[in-house]
Amino acid sequence: MSWAPWVLVRRLPAVPRLLLASQLAFNVGFYLVVPFLAVHLSQDLALAGGVIGLVLGIRTFSQQGLFFLGGGLTDRFGVKPVVVVGCGIRIAGFLVLAVVESLAGVLVGVVLVGFAAALFSPAVESALADQGRRLEEAGVATRAEVFGLDAIASKLGSVTGPVLGALLLGVPFGVTCLVAAGVFVVVLVAHLVLLPRDLRNGVGEVEPVTAGWGQVLRNRRFLAFTACYCTYLLSYNQLYLALPVELDRATGSQGALGWLFVAAAVSVLLLQLPITVQARRLGPARALPLGFALMCASFLVVAVAAPAAPPSGVWALAPAVGFALLLYLGQMVAVPVAQDLVPHLAGERRLGAHFGVLASAGGLAVLVGSTGVGALLDLAVVPQPAASIPWLVLAALPAASAIGLWVLTRRTVPALQTTGVP
Repeated sequence: MSWAPWVLVRRLPAVPRLLLASQLAFNVGFYLVVPFLAVHLSQDLALAGGVIGLVLGIRTFSQQGLFFLGGGLTDRFGVKPVVVVGCGIRIAGFLVLAVVESLAGVLVGVVLVGFAAALFSPAVESALADQGRRLEEAGVATRAEVFGLDAIASKLGSVTGPVLGALLLGVPFGVTCLVAAGVFVVVLVAHLVLLPRDLRNGVGEVEPVTAGWGQVLRNRRFLAFTACYCTYLLSYNQLYLALPVELDRATGSQGALGWLFVAAAVSVLLLQLPITVQARRLGPARALPLGFALMCASFLVVAVAAPAAPPSGVWALAPAVGFALLLYLGQMVAVPVAQDLVPHLAGERRLGAHFGVLASAGGLAVLVGSTGVGALLDLAVVPQPAASIPWLVLAALPAASAIGLWVLTRRTVPALQTTGVP
């Protein structure tokens, strides 16, 4: 029996295939290092939880928070130059992390790693949105399915990356960073050779970098959607910040971290495409609130278990497994639908700016939220009545977004259909 995503990929033209392969390779290099960064900061550099949260927040903000710049540059210069420069900067960031031992040096390294993604990620996402529209018009695949394949490619990379990272836990962290830098050298060369020079993202003409930002700031529907959606990235970021804390509480070790990433990502590989098809049938007004409600439930699972002494054996991992799987399930439901909705809200124009601003809002949420949550997570290190507090705080954020998205999409989607926006 053929694997359905592979069958769909084989139907795609060369350009969207290359873009999907790019996402896979980006995530292999990323997940080699980032899931284990908190372990390095706590065990090797002996940093406190609040400082670790700040470092991870700065990394995410330098990535997601600067997507608006990468999106604007993509609208202005096209996809290939922005992707190539981004790969070069990420290589430099991993090389810095490989050699530094001070907090200041770590901050330089994580900012470079984050800023690199702020360049190439909105370029690839906006190009996929435009390619997805063309494929939908040609009857090859829907744009939501293309973004579903994008999620599968990303998670396939996130399966491979943690496996390699887990295998490298016994070697110095610097060696892992050098391996990740090598991955991005390969990615850089591949894009220089294979990515079309004239690939653009729906702009249609060369415009100033700032042209799209004005359109975004005048788009009230999109800004309201962005405000509700930004808690997704903060919730997802807890796989790197809160999950290691829960593993320490439950087992006294973070040894299962890489394998939890693998298990959760395998679920995406198997379930993403059928879930995307069903979520698209539900429509944004139901799929988006459902996805965020599942994210809320993922934190509540640990909030219930955190105050109690963990059971013996493999059952100690049950809250962490439930957390990771529910969080990924919520992402599978919500994210492709949201990415498909963005071009509709943007009127199919200046997609780089819109995807960039959406991600930047998420980065700001992570910067503010992770610093505070990192300090609160000190309460969850050992079983005690207060151990549930950080998890309840985390659960409240996607819960509020689920309500906001339910209200917003019930008004926005019919309005888009009425006004004839594609």
